[in-house]
Amino acid sequence: MADSLSICGEITCMNLIVCLRATSDVVISNTKESGHKGEMANCIYSSLKCRGCRSSVGKVIHSAPSRWASIRSLFLLHRANITCYILDSRSMVRASTITLDLKPVKQNIDEVRKQFQAQLDRMLCLKSRLADRSITSVLEK
Repeated sequence: MADSLSICGEITCMNLIVCLRATSDVVISNTKESGHKGEMANCIYSSLKCRGCRSSVGKVIHSAPSRWASIRSLFLLHRANITCYILDSRSMVRASTITLDLKPVKQNIDEVRKQFQAQLDRMLCLKSRLADRSITSVLEK
């Protein structure tokens, strides 16, 4: 349905895995549905179905209250309805049995920012060295 690279989170209160994209095995229904109660109240969404067995595997929210704004247009896969292939053990397990140890987005952004700053510092150091060499070579002539 999706690969681990496209997983961007989970919504534990609804038992969903949130993915940026899904494989071609997932079909988005053309029918728009409206949530009337529970967590999906006031949401308009389309169901996701497995292309092979036609069973429901999740939904995509098109319109939602502000509390769900961040997950609009993302693939929300029902843990209870999907299985996962674990590369290390080469086994299939129910998605409801696995734990996603995802870092908060802010933590990922902070790590990338630090890496970027370190690269920038190295480049500035190299630029300074090159400038010093060109000045030295001009003075030697």
